[in-house]
Amino acid sequence: MYDLIVIGAGSGGVRAARIAAGLGARVAIVESRFFGGTCVNVGCVPKKLFAYAAEFPGLFEQARDFGFEPGAADQAPELDWARLRDNKSRAIERLNGIYERMLVQAGVEIFVGHGRIEAANRVSVTAEDGTCEMLTGQHLLIATGGKPHVPDVPGRELALISDDLFFLPQLPRRVAVVGGGYIATEFASILHGLGVQVQQLYRGELFLRGFDEDIRTFVAEQMRERGVALHFNTDVTAISETAEGGRRLTLADGSQRDVDAVFYATGRVPNVDDLFAPGVAPSCGDSGALRVDDGYATSVPGIYAVGDVTDRVQLTPVALAEGMWLARALFAGQTTPAVSYENIPTAVFCQPNIGTVGLTEADARARYGRLRIYTGNFRPLRYSLGDIQHRSLVKLIVDDASDRVVGLHMAGDEAGEIVQGFAVAVNMGATKADFDRTLGIHPTSAEEFVTLREVTRTVEGG
Repeated sequence: MYDLIVIGAGSGGVRAARIAAGLGARVAIVESRFFGGTCVNVGCVPKKLFAYAAEFPGLFEQARDFGFEPGAADQAPELDWARLRDNKSRAIERLNGIYERMLVQAGVEIFVGHGRIEAANRVSVTAEDGTCEMLTGQHLLIATGGKPHVPDVPGRELALISDDLFFLPQLPRRVAVVGGGYIATEFASILHGLGVQVQQLYRGELFLRGFDEDIRTFVAEQMRERGVALHFNTDVTAISETAEGGRRLTLADGSQRDVDAVFYATGRVPNVDDLFAPGVAPSCGDSGALRVDDGYATSVPGIYAVGDVTDRVQLTPVALAEGMWLARALFAGQTTPAVSYENIPTAVFCQPNIGTVGLTEADARARYGRLRIYTGNFRPLRYSLGDIQHRSLVKLIVDDASDRVVGLHMAGDEAGEIVQGFAVAVNMGATKADFDRTLGIHPTSAEEFVTLREVTRTVEGG
């Protein structure tokens, strides 16, 4: 009998298992695919590595502005796709091993196979060879994450999903990316940076729904200026194969577009395939996400869930925090409030990068009264020696009554790195006066946040 059985060795599951084992619990973890979950294997880590790679063509171009000649003037450096892909795979394999060793060193027992909950305290584990063993535990934790979703479009079997980018045998020349969320926008930027002709198609008015409107508009302008073809209010109704082996997209207006490959990044859904025996499944939302209470308990006593499989925030640091809190609550009697979902900083690694913490202007208007909006739109110093016209945008949203900064947003180089630091200030309740009396580090892009003095506009909320 285990004290805790965890299904899923991603960020939340591994953290919960390690903390629980460190507190003296007997813990088992079940994983069918790879250690580290989506983030390590087909998400944050390989995506960021590819995003770094996508920056190099611009850096090579800019090198000449600083007096360096990276190669023959008439010959641009070429991408060796296989080398990039395989170097990435080696880095991920190393991380897989680290995650597995951390579990072993913590005393967690590892079971490789498909985990299925047979009862509130019983999990079956089916290995690849078909053998099955049964585990029993006082508490069960579901941390199986999510998986890409492709809508039911005729020809959907001809589309690739975001996972596929990391293992392509060859890099296509022309690509359509379908979707308007952060994954689609990141992939469009990455592929463009790697030299692919990219079209991003989204059925809405503007991509990146849920982010601040000024940031969304600015990023669209910058991506178009850099060469990504953005098509909004555009819906794909069918996919077919061309005579040359490419993909033909039929759009809602009847027009067609031919590309070499089409990637769908139209959201993710909870990964609950064959997870529950009949009659055991906890309450779920419409998307299949497991409903949990403030202590991450599902509707079935003894079964908990954290991370992307729930209906909370789908971010790796959130899953880590949830898993850690739950382990301490179960095995150390922790009674402090669970993870706060206020002011969660996040980034989008498109070009330009996005970093954000706090409320969007629209959300702030719904929560507060009068707001002061401060914005700065500038060309970073690094581009001043040449013709590259990349720009950055910074934005502060201030509650006029309290002077508190309730939203901080940036689109530009290293936005994620910059906003992470400011997230501490926002979570501490920093006011605009606190920002104003903080001296900037000159010359940096980050200093723009503490040198904004003129109100761009005031808006009434409530």
